[in-house]
Amino acid sequence: MPYETIRIERRDKGVAWLIIDHPPANAISETLMNELEQAADELEADSKVRVIVIASAHPKTFLAGADLKDMIRRGSQLAGNKDGIAEQSARMQRCFDRFAKMPKPVIAAINGYALGGGCELALACDFRIMGGGKIGLTEVSLGLIPGAGGTQRLTRLVGRAKATELIFLARRLDPQEALALGLVHRVTAPERLNEDVASFAEQLSEGAVRAMGLAKRAIDAAEECAEDGFAVEAASFAATFQTGEPAIGLAAFFQKKQPQFLR
Repeated sequence: MPYETIRIERRDKGVAWLIIDHPPANAISETLMNELEQAADELEADSKVRVIVIASAHPKTFLAGADLKDMIRRGSQLAGNKDGIAEQSARMQRCFDRFAKMPKPVIAAINGYALGGGCELALACDFRIMGGGKIGLTEVSLGLIPGAGGTQRLTRLVGRAKATELIFLARRLDPQEALALGLVHRVTAPERLNEDVASFAEQLSEGAVRAMGLAKRAIDAAEECAEDGFAVEAASFAATFQTGEPAIGLAAFFQKKQPQFLR
């Protein structure tokens, strides 16, 4: 289907690139959120898509935060309506959570600035590979707080003490600082970002991606409640046998061959 603010490129080995192209600054708007959700539905339903890369067409920005002019306009409309303001936050949370809950690996290819909402979208991805720019939750510098899942995901990722520091001080981290804190998984030269991300995405795609999706579900449960997490893990383990992947992996093991999950 045609999109206004994004485009989807299906590449080799079942890797789909979702490229955000929303001039002039890749700001988060209602249209962009709607299209991200539609794209998530499309890519999840497409059995040929095994791995998703979220990237940017903007030369210096992965994703800007919310459209501030639009936020001010809507904020004045919702003045005195706490429920309405909270729903705007929940709206962004639901959008980004589509990728956090995607039963396929999702990689953020961070080519430039990922501040505020841009950082929150990156945090919703399974992997973050950074080639340049700065990353951070900078909302407190505007008198706001992260409202698209950032307080939750950053805390789970780096711990309460460090998340408090990063959020309170609105820290903008360069790639090496982000790597040292575990905020991103890999750092690469800007000119190699697309090449390195493509290589990693293809490596994932050659694996048992349906098992990865089930493992992702169990890992999510571990962050919520240990008792429920064990139950989710057991159910997810059982579900792998409905994917056909164990037959491939186990047969290859006994034949002392490399499993070929990508068919």
